[in-house]
Amino acid sequence: MTLPTDLDNDADALRAAMVKGLADADADPPADADPDPAADADADVPMHPAWLAAAGKVPRHAFVPGFYLPADAPDAQGLTVWEPVTSKLDYGRWLAAAYSDTTLITQFDGEETDWERPAVRHGGAPTSSSTLPSLVLRMWSDADVSEGHTVLEIGTGTGYSTALACERLGSSHVTSVEVDSVRLEGAADALYGCGYTPTLARADGSYGYWPEAWFNRIVAACSFRSVPPALLSQTRPGGKVLLPLSGWLYGNARVLLTVAEDGTAEGPLLPGTISFMPARTHAAPAYGNPGDWTAGLHEVRSRSVRHAPERITAATEDAFHLRFLAQSAVPDAQLVTVGGVLHLIDVVAGAVATLTPEDGDWSVRESGPVKLWSRIEDFVDAFDAAGRPGPESYTLRVDGDGQRLLHARVPQLRLPPGG
Repeated sequence: MTLPTDLDNDADALRAAMVKGLADADADPPADADPDPAADADADVPMHPAWLAAAGKVPRHAFVPGFYLPADAPDAQGLTVWEPVTSKLDYGRWLAAAYSDTTLITQFDGEETDWERPAVRHGGAPTSSSTLPSLVLRMWSDADVSEGHTVLEIGTGTGYSTALACERLGSSHVTSVEVDSVRLEGAADALYGCGYTPTLARADGSYGYWPEAWFNRIVAACSFRSVPPALLSQTRPGGKVLLPLSGWLYGNARVLLTVAEDGTAEGPLLPGTISFMPARTHAAPAYGNPGDWTAGLHEVRSRSVRHAPERITAATEDAFHLRFLAQSAVPDAQLVTVGGVLHLIDVVAGAVATLTPEDGDWSVRESGPVKLWSRIEDFVDAFDAAGRPGPESYTLRVDGDGQRLLHARVPQLRLPPGG
């Protein structure tokens, strides 16, 4: 395929504009900035200028030869329509999107696309992407990376984030692992084509990468239910691990852990709600047919809820934060909505709860060894009594007693064991 001869000039101009926009937004966020918690990232911590400089040199378009963008409207079934974008299909749209502050979906449901003959998709679960540049730069900045550090990146993806690390630190200081062999092959081709030669390996990020340990910094580009012990074991004493945390209720947080000489680790949750795709080995299990789970609940007496489900389902910063905490109270529960009725399903314990709207209120029925919604309500009661403290007031500690979220006024929460 022959690309337009002005690609380099077009890309240079768009890349410079993107970096300037990122720098301006970081230095002076608008007063009416969108409060959507799924937006870029917390703006209180500035991006390090060295990462902005790296972004000004790395050709992002080289790492995204094909991707999907959502159409303006869903299809007749309400599913998102995903339109393929390549330089061959629409050069201008492809290059503009490559240098926009946008996450570009590159894979659905673990299936590779034939980018020579891509087709429109309807719905599907994204399983790989090129994360929006502002978030990539934020993650590297938050990890407190400095020249001379060796870093392990969990989740190579397209390789763009890896290239930024190579640009700043030098390829010899960068190791990146990816569980998807096809993704890794594409990233390797793009990285080597741009002159970057980090250590790349197909590996499950839950186990880090022992051949290159120890690392000064470990940064994950996918989320985990809890901290994988191997990552702490592969971090130098005094080193740091920046890890997105999530769970089966899709509550999200980020933690920056500092590893001590004895192998324990501790650090704060970071402000700002940012979601990452889960590590594939930490993804939620299939729960089957919700109707099977709820078949016998009509025999269970209902009660009025103390807290409406909007406390954890609303698209607000507070709800996103509370969902992450509540998720730790019922770590094996999943949430699905069918016909306006919310179902909490715990495939591990064999428990279920349904929340049904009734005349402006909600009622709940619960069955099984764990009263799922009651447990969430108990935590919300304590959370409210403590004054609804924000994420930055929590500390995650990892030691011989497990992985605990600590707060002076809120009951201790534990992350799932095992990492």
